[in-house]
Amino acid sequence: MTESDPSIDKELIRELAKLLDETGLTEIEIEHAGLRVRVGRAGAPLAPVTVTVPAAVAQPVATDATDLAKHPGAVTSPMVGTAYIAPAPGSKPFVDVGSRVAAGETLLIVEAMKTMNQIPAPRAGTVTKILIEDGQPVEFGEPLMIIE
Repeated sequence: MTESDPSIDKELIRELAKLLDETGLTEIEIEHAGLRVRVGRAGAPLAPVTVTVPAAVAQPVATDATDLAKHPGAVTSPMVGTAYIAPAPGSKPFVDVGSRVAAGETLLIVEAMKTMNQIPAPRAGTVTKILIEDGQPVEFGEPLMIIE
């Protein structure tokens, strides 16, 4: 299916993009009659529109963030907020890639509504990936780190 395909409702895509702007959401997805439309953005500008047709016609689109959220060692954000990897600006991060952590050890902070929430390690292991940058806005369920 291409962008010039007449079966794509471009007005629907425009309405979904407008809804993103009005609500402050970063992504919205709807599915109707076997057609799935996802509109999302990365930061302020609108990201490219993804249109997926039923699986019999094409493979579903999977993003790296979606795949990483399903990783058994993923540490996901329990809330919407701003993630900080250090206790204060300019100070040493709580953990780095390669750090060994114990269950319950603080990995980072997510600020939500002026409250600093410590995010603990759900299990002991080694931090193999840090998926966010200091001061980055995060969504509920967004993968933050991988502990293996």
